[in-house]
Amino acid sequence: MGLPRDGGASIGGAGIGFTTQGERVVQDRVEPVAIIDIGSNSVRLVAYDGLNRAPTPLYNEKVLCGLGRNVFSTGRLNEEAVRRALSALARFRILCETMRVGRVFVLATAAARDAQNGPEFLAAAEAACGHPIELLSGRREAELSALGVISGFHTPDGVVGDLGGGSLELVDVRGATVGQGVTMPLGGLALQDLSGGSVKKALKIARENLAKAAPQLETLRGRSFYAVGGTWRALARLHQAARGYPLHVMHGYSIEPSDELSFLEVVERTDAALLQDVEAVSEARRPLLAYGAVVLEEIIRVGRPRELAISASGVREGLLFEQLDRDTRLTDPLLAAAAELNRLRARSPGHGNDLIAWTDRFVATLDGPETADERRLRHAACLLSDIGWRAHPDYRGEQSINVITHAAFVGIDHPGRAYLALAVYFRHEGVAAEKASPMLRSLAGPRLFERARLLGALLRIAFPVSAGMEGALTRLPVLMEDGRVTLTLPSDLAALPGDRLLNRVRGLGRLLGLEGRIAVV
Repeated sequence: MGLPRDGGASIGGAGIGFTTQGERVVQDRVEPVAIIDIGSNSVRLVAYDGLNRAPTPLYNEKVLCGLGRNVFSTGRLNEEAVRRALSALARFRILCETMRVGRVFVLATAAARDAQNGPEFLAAAEAACGHPIELLSGRREAELSALGVISGFHTPDGVVGDLGGGSLELVDVRGATVGQGVTMPLGGLALQDLSGGSVKKALKIARENLAKAAPQLETLRGRSFYAVGGTWRALARLHQAARGYPLHVMHGYSIEPSDELSFLEVVERTDAALLQDVEAVSEARRPLLAYGAVVLEEIIRVGRPRELAISASGVREGLLFEQLDRDTRLTDPLLAAAAELNRLRARSPGHGNDLIAWTDRFVATLDGPETADERRLRHAACLLSDIGWRAHPDYRGEQSINVITHAAFVGIDHPGRAYLALAVYFRHEGVAAEKASPMLRSLAGPRLFERARLLGALLRIAFPVSAGMEGALTRLPVLMEDGRVTLTLPSDLAALPGDRLLNRVRGLGRLLGLEGRIAVV
């Protein structure tokens, strides 16, 4: 079942990108919203702080009910699974009332769609949760998955694959436009059922079904594959453990396909109980790992993507994104989240916006271009630069690193996270390269590491001349001109300079191989 290639869902139309100005992206506080997702493997409640561009989960709970287990062989939802699901829904109803959730969306997917007793279950489920349930078609599920990836990645380009317990949806995304999609019975529980528990047979079934997805997979070559779904996130977690990867954040984790193929082959051949760090995966999901590996392996072999990108954003986030007005959809989610943290934690939130304009002026005088993505990362770092001020001075850099690297940000990859953390760390601790975390330096890569040092040095000048207060920087430009880096002060602020400030200006100059000076005019 496909989504129309022409006239398909579009956020703002082709060619329109996300807003990259961070000045005014803080959302008004609104009442919480919640989504209850009745899937083939799990029933989950996620409550968010509000309906905005970068919603933060207030509460997240799932119950692995296995509604889709044996649906293809029996045609019916298992009675024990139904009992567990209804019990979870009744609990979720109470929790939503406790959190004073304003709007509750309830979705059901493949298991309820395919089972003979699906309508009977849905009626009981509506009574248990107290809200109407939207039974998603395969087409609708694919569309929402794609919108979820659009909401969670900055200008995505590739194919979204959403692997649930009962089905797999594949759909093309280009920027803000959703292309043609297809749904297949290749979810972990469905594949386990159809193959009779044989991984070898499951591979054959996956190959036959994915042959029908040629329109999607043919467009994947050289682009990104966005992997959505709990089983694929579990595989990514095991992949991180096998590599000794240091940042245990799933969203934006990128995997090189050839590396992933060899790892998937190990998963398919090995008893799940023997896999490294498998304790991090729930026991109910472990038997499905091999089936998720089979499907992903075939997608990689046929589609030949440039990279695999793990997405924590899927159907639920797509539904929330769909509720937003057009202008809010176009807002950059990273800048929205950074602005919210700035509002909550900075001593003078308006100073973060001043820093954006102040550093814009400086960067405009540098030799060499700043890419659009580097610009948005710099803006986000400005907004986050003072979130650690309440900590003890000796730990402000360290606390900022912990908050930024582990924050529930979207619209950013792992190198970008490392850049943000390093830039704010350098602002507090000084820009000596040896001070930096080797892990973050490796994640950022050489160019972003040096740009983080440069921004950190610039921020180290801004705070002692402004005390972190809004409105103080407009008269205090730092520019590169005449082969020197110059901080210019008006005559009424001539008493500001001292050895500490001059050393920081000179330190910025040294990073650029130039003299640093302070001029009073």
